[in-house]
Amino acid sequence: MGEAQSVTLERVSKSFGNGVLTVKDVDLHIAGGEFFTLLGPSGCGKTTTLRMIAGFYYPTSGRILFGDRDVTYLPPNQRNIGMVFQNYALFPHLTVFENVAFGLRVRRVPRDELQRRVKEALAQVRLEGMENRRIDQLSGGQQQRVALARALVIRPALLLLDEPLSNLDAKLRDETRTEIRRLQTESRITAVYVTHDQAEAMAISDRIAVMEGGVVHQVGTPQEIYHRPATRFVATFIGKSNLLEGRLVAVDGDTGVVELPGTGRIQVDLTRRNPQVPTSPGSKVVLTVRPEGLQVVEE
Repeated sequence: MGEAQSVTLERVSKSFGNGVLTVKDVDLHIAGGEFFTLLGPSGCGKTTTLRMIAGFYYPTSGRILFGDRDVTYLPPNQRNIGMVFQNYALFPHLTVFENVAFGLRVRRVPRDELQRRVKEALAQVRLEGMENRRIDQLSGGQQQRVALARALVIRPALLLLDEPLSNLDAKLRDETRTEIRRLQTESRITAVYVTHDQAEAMAISDRIAVMEGGVVHQVGTPQEIYHRPATRFVATFIGKSNLLEGRLVAVDGDTGVVELPGTGRIQVDLTRRNPQVPTSPGSKVVLTVRPEGLQVVEE
């Protein structure tokens, strides 16, 4: 594989000519070797962001860097990326071997090396012995593995995955998700993954960027996203939450007192707040209470 590639987006925006920004001032840094997920509902801008990283779309404004290299306006074939699509994008008239070998043939890799690398890639995704099968003879899960092998065989510095599990049933999704993470970890490759599935993102990611309306609401580990949501949207999109609006009326070190209208005052641990939340008395705040954080007691 290529050296693990860091990716930086600096104030990246995208409009498709109608004046409406599909992606708005996105700032992200993805570390080399990280499994990074773009998470959000349909139409939030996550796939557009991925396609700008891939070079299929160019930003309207902003910069995209791979390491220190500005790739903002480079075509995909000059970015050393592997891509896995939602619909797999396999060639139905070619065998498994020919599908996986396609990128190597384009790169004019010598025949002996090509055969060795395709064999290694198929072993990596556990499809040994299926080289001569036609694509229409494979299950959905096997087709997804062929797509993964095709992306990895070129030894990319960056692996991009656009909703790769959405066409699989629940059991196969869980199995393939585990397989994708295994392959990424073994390859030590940087991966950028797009999904609308919160549970999937929480299970597979090192870090997550939660998007909505073309804007990144929060970037953090799954634990940070779940326990310290930065916005009301993140709190309600990730899991279930009870939201209580109030006003911070007193602060004593790491302890605060919040007054809830019609309820009274409640003591809160300020070390568990999102860093963006103000701690000055009089500030309006929203408390997020997860269902598992509630306990029923006798009066």
